[in-house]
This record gives sequence, structure tokens and C-alpha cells, in this order.
Amino acid sequence: MPKITYVDASGTERTVEGKTGMTVMETAIKHNVPGIDADCGGACACATCHVYVDPAFGDKVGKPSAMEQSMLDFAENVRETSRLSCQIKIRDDLDGLRVTTPESQH
Repeated sequence: MPKITYVDASGTERTVEGKTGMTVMETAIKHNVPGIDADCGGACACATCHVYVDPAFGDKVGKPSAMEQSMLDFAENVRETSRLSCQIKIRDDLDGLRVTTPESQH
């Protein structure tokens, strides 16, 4: 199972095993990772699962869709590496993925 590391704004790391096919958000919720609220339940209708993707995984994760980009427009402190974790499906090649939650979500 691919391992995902969630880093909060203070630098605290939590590494958990994700299941292929689940999203990074679903995995965070399952493991009680703070900073990912997922108010819309993964419907890409809010930005409470906003994360910064480690640049080393940028190409593997890809760019946000038009719908996701629209939701990111409502998020605070958006960066080039910003994604909604509900839109990142876990695959075997994402083993070691690191995402950081923005300070505004803590």
C-alpha cells in the first residue's frame, strides 16, 4: 500500500498507508489527520481539503481540472503546488507522496 505523509503548518508529520483508488482526502479522514476537514465530503464543492503537493510529485499528481481550479480560487494562500486532496486518487506510483496543509486550516 502506498504511504502518504501529511505535514501540518507547524511541521508535524503523519505517515499513513493509503489504499489504491481512495483519495488523499479520504485517507486523511480515515486516519484522523488534522487540517483536512472535507466539509463537502469529496464532491469538489469546497476547499477545506486544500493541500500543497511536494514538488517532487507535481508531475505524477498532475494539474488541477477546471472545476478543481475554480474551487481553489476560493481557498486561502493558494500556491502553484496547491491541489484539493479530494481530487488526488492514490496510485502505487504515489508511494511516498508528501502533502502539507495550509496554516489557515489549523
